This record gives sequence, structure tokens and C-alpha cells, in this order.
Amino acid sequence: MDTLSYKTVSANKATVTKEWVHVDAEGQTLGRLASKVAKLLRGKHKPNFTPHVDCGDNVIVTNAEKINLTGKKWDSKEYIRHTGYPGGQKSLTAAELFEKNPERLIEKSVKGMLPKNKLGADLFRNLKVYAGSEHDHTAQKPKTINLNDLK
Repeated sequence: MDTLSYKTVSANKATVTKEWVHVDAEGQTLGRLASKVAKLLRGKHKPNFTPHVDCGDNVIVTNAEKINLTGKKWDSKEYIRHTGYPGGQKSLTAAELFEKNPERLIEKSVKGMLPKNKLGADLFRNLKVYAGSEHDHTAQKPKTINLNDLK
């Protein structure tokens, strides 16, 4: 038996094939959408997934203003930040953040599901979120996928 055919293939920057993927967020639940988008960004859906390499796709999310949150999360979920000064802790509810900038809600939830290192920062740059149905990436010819078909 030829053992050379059983070598593990490890992807690197040169051998990775990155695609552009379009996702419509209309009617989707925030956390479920974010976990599937994070999986696409990371490349875990590909057979040549390598944990330390950016082998995921570039993801475009549209209709961010039509996202859903279940239960009382619009009022009870808080996004906390700190200015760096004493007593400088600020917080916004999900409804307030959504009213200010609906794209930020999806960006924050996806970023929390990516690795907390340089690779995660690189992966996050592959995410583009738009509030409306129009986006600036038609030249890349993104492939539209239905998130309900993904595992």
C-alpha cells in the first residue's frame, strides 16, 4: 500500500482559494446568523481547513436592519465599553445600538465568535456588513447562499 497518498495536506496563503459570498440577513436571528457567518469567515466549511491559516471566504451581509432578536434581548442585552477614565464605563442596549448603527450589531456578534488573536483580526477584515440591500462589491461577483441550508 502506498503511504504517500495518506499525507495530510495543510493549506497555506498561496494554496487557499477565497471566494466572495453574499448573505441576506432579512428575518434571521442574530446569534444563529453570526455563528454561520463566523464559520464561513474561518473556512471551517471547507475540506482543506487549517486552523492557523486564513482559508475562509469574504462575506457580504446585507439587510442588517431586518435582523431579529428573540425574547426580551432588545431591552436586556447590553453592550458595555470603557473610556479608560475612572467611572468611564458606558453601556448601550441592543435597541439603542441598533438605532444608532444596525451594522455594528452584526459586526460585534461575529467578532465575538472569531479567535481573539491576529488571525481573528485578519478574518474580521473579510466581513462587510450593509444596512440596506445594496452593497459595493458587485465587481467581485459574490455567490449568494441561503444560511438555512448550511449546518
